[in-house]
Amino acid sequence: MFSGSWEYSPLSSSPSSSRASSSSSSSSSSSLLPPAPRRSPRALQHHGSLLSQYSNLLESYTEGEIRQLISALVERYSQAMNSGGHELPLFPRVGSRRKRARARHKPCELRELEVSVSELGLGYESDETVLFRYCSGTCEAAVRSYDLSLKSMRSRRRIRKEKVRARPCCRPLAYDDDVSFLDTYNRYYTVNELSAKECGCV
Repeated sequence: MFSGSWEYSPLSSSPSSSRASSSSSSSSSSSLLPPAPRRSPRALQHHGSLLSQYSNLLESYTEGEIRQLISALVERYSQAMNSGGHELPLFPRVGSRRKRARARHKPCELRELEVSVSELGLGYESDETVLFRYCSGTCEAAVRSYDLSLKSMRSRRRIRKEKVRARPCCRPLAYDDDVSFLDTYNRYYTVNELSAKECGCV
C-alpha cells in the first residue's frame, strides 16, 4: 500500500527527544536575556559568619539571661513606641554618646532667651517680650570636700530625712535690673530679681 521504506526511530518520537529539543530552543532563547543578578559568594560567607557568631553567642547564654535580654528588648521597644518613634537602636552611636557627654559637662554660664511676660509663669497677662537671662551648665569642677562628705553620709544613710544637695548647683550670683511692663489691661508692673546677671556654682 505504501511506496518506499519507512523505519521506526524511537529517538525521533520519544518524549525525551522532544524535551531535549524544547530545552535547546529555550536555552537559545534564554541566552538572549540578560543574566539574573546573583549575590556574591563573599557576601554570603559574611552573612553566614554573622549568623554563626550570633548563634554561638546565644548558645553561651543561660535561659535566665536570654529571658532578661528579651524583656529588655521588649521594654526598649515599648518605650520607643510610646514616645512616638518607630524603632530604638539597641546600641546607640558613639557620636551621640559623645554629644550627650559634652552637653552634660558644659560649664556654668549665663544664657538668654526672649520670651513674653505671660510665659514667665508669674501670673501676669501681657504680650510684651522681655530678655530672660538664666544660668545653665554643670559644676563638676566646683565639687569640694563638703560635697564629697555629704554624698558619703547620704550613701551610708546617716542623713535620711533632710533634703540636701550633695553637689554644687549652677545658680545666679547676682540679678539684673528690675523689669517693668504693661499688662493687657494697661496696668504697670515692675518685677525684681527676674533675670540673672552673673552665674556661679553654689
